[in-house]
Amino acid sequence: MSKHRILILGGTTEARHLATALADRADCDLLLSLAGRTAEPLAQPVPMRSGGFGGSDGLGEFLKTEKFDLMIDATHPFAARISQNAAMAAKRTEIPFFALRRPGWERQAGDRWISVASVAEAAGALGDTPRRVFLAIGRQEAFHFESAPQHHYLIRSVDPVTPPLGVRHARYLLATGPFEEEAERQLLMNNRIEVIVAKNSGGKATYGKIAAARRLGIEVIMVERQEPADVRAAGTVEEALALVDHLFSPEMNRGV
Repeated sequence: MSKHRILILGGTTEARHLATALADRADCDLLLSLAGRTAEPLAQPVPMRSGGFGGSDGLGEFLKTEKFDLMIDATHPFAARISQNAAMAAKRTEIPFFALRRPGWERQAGDRWISVASVAEAAGALGDTPRRVFLAIGRQEAFHFESAPQHHYLIRSVDPVTPPLGVRHARYLLATGPFEEEAERQLLMNNRIEVIVAKNSGGKATYGKIAAARRLGIEVIMVERQEPADVRAAGTVEEALALVDHLFSPEMNRGV
């Protein structure tokens, strides 16, 4: 039996679950690629590589040289650059491609959200009056808040923010999710947080802070996704598996 070679661009829980499910199939040969931004990534259930490809051209060349039959973008919903490179590389090489994107969170009754289009915009949305801010956006874009140095920041990330922010009041918390609602409520209360800055990443693992903010009446500045509209997407691992079956069906291979 010939095997279908699949490249999964990973970094999310969904990518890991998809890789685990496909690894059990005799007709698939997998490679999981991680961006390399996390110092100590979790062990993965399939062969893995780490690091970039050299833009869309480099990714396209990798796909052709390694003779992949399918590429799946299961990166973080805010990994915009690699997602764009993946879409461009797939179009150039004409290799089948789709994204696995968990749905974003939706505003519920009691939520006090201010929706913004970028982290830079979120920094400006904090306003001029000093506030106690919980930054829950990771470390890559935390530097934007140096433009608002008057606030008191609690900054949570998996890996350290280096260099530390050039602001007067900043406390750093290293932690890896999932984060439960009650623990998040205690964190917000103990630190007298007045506003949360978060990315609308979706999923259950980091939703605890959003639910806790709703209970406490705390404002959330929500950075919304800016996703390309022309990329085929699956919302769950189950949908992704069904799409793999469809793409590798005999009918599709015959061009029916």
